[in-house]
Amino acid sequence: MSKRLTPSMAALQCFEAAARHLSFTRAAEELHLTQSAVSKQVAQLEEMLRHLLFHRVRRRLQLTPAGELYLAEVDKILTQVDMSSRYILSYGGETEVLRVATQPTFGARWLVPNLKGFSKRFPNIHLEIRSELEPFDLLKAKADVAFFFGQGSWPGAVCTRLFGEDVVPVCSPETLENKPIKSAADLTDLILLQCTSRPEAWHEWFLEQNLHTENSYHGPRFDTFYMCIRAAQAGCGVALVPKFLVTDEIADKKLVVAWDYSVRSSGSHFMAYSEHAVDIPKVRNFAEWVLEQAEFGNYPT
Repeated sequence: MSKRLTPSMAALQCFEAAARHLSFTRAAEELHLTQSAVSKQVAQLEEMLRHLLFHRVRRRLQLTPAGELYLAEVDKILTQVDMSSRYILSYGGETEVLRVATQPTFGARWLVPNLKGFSKRFPNIHLEIRSELEPFDLLKAKADVAFFFGQGSWPGAVCTRLFGEDVVPVCSPETLENKPIKSAADLTDLILLQCTSRPEAWHEWFLEQNLHTENSYHGPRFDTFYMCIRAAQAGCGVALVPKFLVTDEIADKKLVVAWDYSVRSSGSHFMAYSEHAVDIPKVRNFAEWVLEQAEFGNYPT
């Protein structure tokens, strides 16, 4: 493998500070170095890159086009190093990081509220939770545990069913003020908000009631249920969403059920982790916690 072109951290810090201040002197003061030391680091960096990073004009500095481009990259590098260092600094030697991937709305509306008390029971497990719209990659270790909606099939993973869901059409109270809904068919006269991950949802909802409409696939599309819910609240139309995701909005009368007919989704919500992770304590402890929440009443009805 060819030798990496790797400037020293000191050189990158000197360049970034000099670029920010457009002054070697002020950069030196910030970094507690001499002006000549900063200048020398930048000169060595320019030699390595074979590009001038600054124009020296009458004792003043100006970034060259190459310098401006390089500054943007160096900012990313220094920021990442700072974040990673603080990340490690904040944990004790016994702490384990558990990476959890979840779909955005499920994570915000069900998973996060059900994590209350987890850190007290397992103080040495630090949760790192991220939202994912694309299929998760357990086998390549991008996540230790993942939550997904589907049929519970995932090669190389242990999939545990948490619960199913019912979908209902919801909208803002104002949406129905001038449009009384006397049957499910009346919803076709409203704007049907679509969720990208469930393209067949409206079609199946109408079909369950023996209704056929050309409008079931028409309407604005949103990446997440959260955006569908917000659009419905804003009066943009009617959203067909899992009822457990909007219990708070319905209770607060921010949303109303446009037509009281729910359909059981064909899939369920699952928790998954690699078959190789079954006996890893942090994974096992987290999985047991989640199942407790699902089994003892903290699940949608």
